[in-house]
Amino acid sequence: MPKKSWLDDERPIRGIRVSSDADIDHAAWPATVPAVASFLEQSHPWPDGFEFQAGVTFLVGENGSGKSTLVEGIAEAFGLPAEGGTRNGGASTSSTESPLGEWLNIIRGPGAPRFGFFLRSETMHNYYTWRQGIRGPGPDLHLMSHGESFNSLLESHLDHEQFVQGLVCLDEPEAALSFTSTLGWLAALDRMRSRGTQVICATHSPLLTALPGATILELGDWGIRETTWDQLDIVQSHRRFLEAPERYFRHLLD
Repeated sequence: MPKKSWLDDERPIRGIRVSSDADIDHAAWPATVPAVASFLEQSHPWPDGFEFQAGVTFLVGENGSGKSTLVEGIAEAFGLPAEGGTRNGGASTSSTESPLGEWLNIIRGPGAPRFGFFLRSETMHNYYTWRQGIRGPGPDLHLMSHGESFNSLLESHLDHEQFVQGLVCLDEPEAALSFTSTLGWLAALDRMRSRGTQVICATHSPLLTALPGATILELGDWGIRETTWDQLDIVQSHRRFLEAPERYFRHLLD
């Protein structure tokens, strides 16, 4: 089968380049975060910049590694609200976001879809309020538990035919989810991928990152590197703890 040309590429994001007029202070946050610095460096080459594969890409790393900053910047560059929502709108309460989104240009094919959704765990209640204010369809998500509201959004928005070949950015969705719900999201991500949805997800979850066929990018002091599920630090750490938690207790508990 002949390889598709870039004109036929249906990914919402083929790649990301740094804008030629980006005013980046490399001595200030967020450019001082090693993974963000690496991302900016890899986003310079012409014509492809930093390439994102079709399907699901996970950004994984410790607190402060830059994964949420990156997914937020990517969402903003795509035209999604920084506090969560769709290209048609979302909440905006205070400007706490990094300037990263302003530095980036999205590379897409001429016919690539432009609709998407950004789920940002820490500000989704602001999105719920905005949605309620415009009398959006569906139940009042404020009346649900944190996890129930995320599962409702998954069913009504993300894991839905309207997002065929769209972009979904997720920032630590597992923060609201039980073990069983996380497995439900794992199955949903597989369905979304099979319909052509492109997903970029910042996560700490060894469950979500076990999704077969996903691209895994690990962030740390080294910058960004592609890896496999069984080589992830979070997977190895969870295994060691579950095998012998008492070894950790000796150091953590009096």
